[in-house]
Amino acid sequence: MSDPEKRKKYDAYGENWQHAEQYEQARQAQSQQPFGGGYTYSGGDEDDRFSDFFSSLFGDAGGRRGRSSNTAFRGQDYNAELHLNLMDAYTTHQQTLAVNGKNIRITIPAGVEDGQVIKLKGHGAPGVNNSPAGDLYITFVINNNTQFKRVGNDLYSNAEIDLYTAVLGGEATVDTLSGKVKLKINAGTQNGTKTRLKGKGFPVYKNEGQFGDLYVTYNVKIPTHLTEKQKELFIQLSKL
Repeated sequence: MSDPEKRKKYDAYGENWQHAEQYEQARQAQSQQPFGGGYTYSGGDEDDRFSDFFSSLFGDAGGRRGRSSNTAFRGQDYNAELHLNLMDAYTTHQQTLAVNGKNIRITIPAGVEDGQVIKLKGHGAPGVNNSPAGDLYITFVINNNTQFKRVGNDLYSNAEIDLYTAVLGGEATVDTLSGKVKLKINAGTQNGTKTRLKGKGFPVYKNEGQFGDLYVTYNVKIPTHLTEKQKELFIQLSKL
């Protein structure tokens, strides 16, 4: 070739010299980010990194002739969602997941939160050229189908008490995630009064035996459809 520039490209790329510009543009773009979606480059020099890419465009004759590639790539990471009910997240339990044709049995600790992500190392796609496999990232989606509102490790709920119990005092039975409990109601309890049940909240993640608290707000139920006698008694009370 009489043109020095063309001769230079021919010496570098052989019979595919006419595509040299396309190769250089691709190499420049790839150098700005990890090679291949989700893979991380982890071996070989820069020219090795792009030899496979060049070959994929122009065949085995492309790239640096007579040189084999030893490029290695870490396996791609996988992402998945796991849906649980709030009561499922309340206790430590096991579940089996099907990932890439394999069954993986995992233990889910009590106390996982909505949106929490855990990593299972080595359960992603296999690596290339003896490189490590990718990881599996699981995002938990907690569906709350209970009467309780969860805020961190604490729970919140409401309990109705009748007017007479609020005025005179007494007992009320309330629900918790671990069963029903009886509470003492003080005389003169106001509507909206809040009480704390220590240790009756949600388990603390990976801290066995530790729980948040349950906060119960009392809603005083005003009686309706009073009889004439009951109305008369209320009138008498209002005059005292």
